[in-house]
Amino acid sequence: MMMHPTAERVIPVLFEDGDCVVFDKPPGLLVVPTPRGESRTLVALAKRQFPQMNLHPAHRLDRDTSGVILFAKGKNNQHKLMALFKERRVRKDYIAFVHGRIHPAKGDIRVPVKDRYKPSAPAVGALTRYCVVDYHNDFTVVDVQPVTGRTNQIRIHFAEIGHPLVGEDQYAFRKDFVLRFRRTALHAARLEWPSLSTGKTQAVASSLPGDMAEFLEKNP
Repeated sequence: MMMHPTAERVIPVLFEDGDCVVFDKPPGLLVVPTPRGESRTLVALAKRQFPQMNLHPAHRLDRDTSGVILFAKGKNNQHKLMALFKERRVRKDYIAFVHGRIHPAKGDIRVPVKDRYKPSAPAVGALTRYCVVDYHNDFTVVDVQPVTGRTNQIRIHFAEIGHPLVGEDQYAFRKDFVLRFRRTALHAARLEWPSLSTGKTQAVASSLPGDMAEFLEKNP
C-alpha cells in the first residue's frame, strides 16, 4: 500500500492501487457538499491529503455512516467504477444495529423507495438482503447487503419492516424507542469489486468503529 504525507487530519486509507484509493470514512462527515456549500467534506479532505492526485468518489455514504468508501484516480476511472456500481458488480456489506428482534433471521426486503430529496419523482424498486449476526436485549445486529443502491435504502427498508436503525430520526421517532445512539448505527464494513487493472476480485474491509463497538459493550 502506498502512503502519502498530509498537512492536516488524515483520513485512514484501507487500500490503494493505480486506479483508486479506499478510505475508512469517519461518521459525521459529508462525502460531498450539499447545496449549502459545506467546506469540510471527505472530498475536500481527500484532495488536501493527496494533493498530487485527482480523486473522485465512485459512490456515496450518508453523513452518519462510517466505513469503506471508494475514490477513483481521475475522471475516467470514476466513470468506470460508477458503471460497476450501476451494473451491480460491486458487493456492499454493512453492519447495522436495528431496534427489536428481527425474524426470520435471514431474508429480503423488497419495498419501493422514494427519494426524499426529489419529492416529485416516483418510488422505485429496491432490494435489501439481510442476515442476523447476533441478538441483544433490545436490538439486533445484522449484516446488510443492499442489492440496489437507492438513497437511504437501508434506513428506509428497516423502518418499513418495523425495525428502524438505532439512532434513526428521519424515518422513525426516537421517542418510540428505549435505545439512544448519537447517529444512525450503520457501518460500511466491506466492499468487493473487480479490479479495473486486473479484473480480479478486490475486497476491502473496515473494522467496527469505536462508537458502535462501545455501544455493543454497554448494551448486552
